[in-house]
Amino acid sequence: MELEYIEHISPILKDGIKNYLIDIDGTITDDVPNEEPERMVTCEPYPDALETINRWYDEGHQICFFTSRTENLKQITIDWLDKNGFKYHSVLCGKPRGGNYHWIDNHLVRATRYKGRFTDLVEKQVTIEVFKEDGE
Repeated sequence: MELEYIEHISPILKDGIKNYLIDIDGTITDDVPNEEPERMVTCEPYPDALETINRWYDEGHQICFFTSRTENLKQITIDWLDKNGFKYHSVLCGKPRGGNYHWIDNHLVRATRYKGRFTDLVEKQVTIEVFKEDGE
């Protein structure tokens, strides 16, 4: 991963490179709960997800699957990703279950809600919640 380092602060990705954190269940394949791990082995990937994510990888972006699957299901998950041809850099398990995520970070965070189809991303103006700045 190509990072830029500035003295005494966290590294950042080079311009134009994104660090994609991608959910698995209900996003790149059927929504399979942790309580049904046998389905994790046989579910099929969404073709548009496979194509788009692999293209992003080939373009140099970082691909991290960030899932609510528990750590004991990590190898099943990695085997499934590999068997189905996904290109990625890492898999993180243990994302909190239940949705309604609000991520707070010292780095820029963007979110895209999956609604049934992977496509190229487009710019859109939306209202977001942010911290109040001094003087507001």
